[in-house]
Amino acid sequence: MRVVVTGTPGTGKTSATERLADHDVLHLNEVVEREGLYTERDEARDSLVVDLDALREFVGDRGGIVESHLAHHLPAEKVIVLRCDPAELERRLRERGESEAKAKENTGSTKSPQALARYARENRESEELDLILSEAVAEHGLENVYEINTTGRTPAEVAHEIERVLAGERDPNAGEVTFS
Repeated sequence: MRVVVTGTPGTGKTSATERLADHDVLHLNEVVEREGLYTERDEARDSLVVDLDALREFVGDRGGIVESHLAHHLPAEKVIVLRCDPAELERRLRERGESEAKAKENTGSTKSPQALARYARENRESEELDLILSEAVAEHGLENVYEINTTGRTPAEVAHEIERVLAGERDPNAGEVTFS
């Protein structure tokens, strides 16, 4: 069985899934870079353009948990979409981006303040529009999508909610989280 954990960047996917000690988790963002599963580098956004066909082929029939903002594009039995209040999401991304830029100071690969602001703003807008949730429901159906609101919650609390989905203790609930 494959379960995917997806959501807009900054919702807490990696932080939460790293706490799922009893589960095999594949972090797609690491795989894309390591295996070269991209078609180009978007220099303006300092990001990779993922080759979804190559990614699907690499993942194949692998079970377990797959984590990424792109994971909902893969076949799965359950899709967990992490959500976050757009204002908190933008704050998280700005803070994360600033700390990542500081960590990369010696590599020459730092995002400019303008690029960080655009990245945070674009992802805030994506969350406001329920973009990933809408894509997940369109690909997997309402009956297979679970939303978890990460706003104001610790990664451990979010991991506990993911565990509840995995254990069958939660019903699908796509469309229940709203920030309007």
